[in-house]
Amino acid sequence: MCRGCCCGTAKVPGVDHDGQLRGLAAALGADTARLRVSDCLGPCAYGNVVVVQPSRRGRAQGARPVWLAAVNDDDAADDIAAWTRAGGPGIAEAPPVLSLYEFTPPRRARPRPDAVAERPARRP
Repeated sequence: MCRGCCCGTAKVPGVDHDGQLRGLAAALGADTARLRVSDCLGPCAYGNVVVVQPSRRGRAQGARPVWLAAVNDDDAADDIAAWTRAGGPGIAEAPPVLSLYEFTPPRRARPRPDAVAERPARRP
């Protein structure tokens, strides 16, 4: 259904980032969502950044991706996973606490030069 992206580059000290990703992936389950780790989403100063993208059904309802900042604890990851399992943006109400994490990303996030180099070439 929904997709989450975690920025894996701006790591907050004292946070088990790999453990958090494993926990989020397990909480989402293979049938619920795809979890994609990105080199840079742009606003890395807000790390960990998670973007919850709406499913096709959610987009049909007019939902847009929801950007969440400072997702550095298991409770926030659990809330994101529960919301995603319930349908995510456009389908289910987000837990109210997630409004504290929500932010509007810069209009044109600029990936780091090394992140751009790793992207696959576009097809002609």
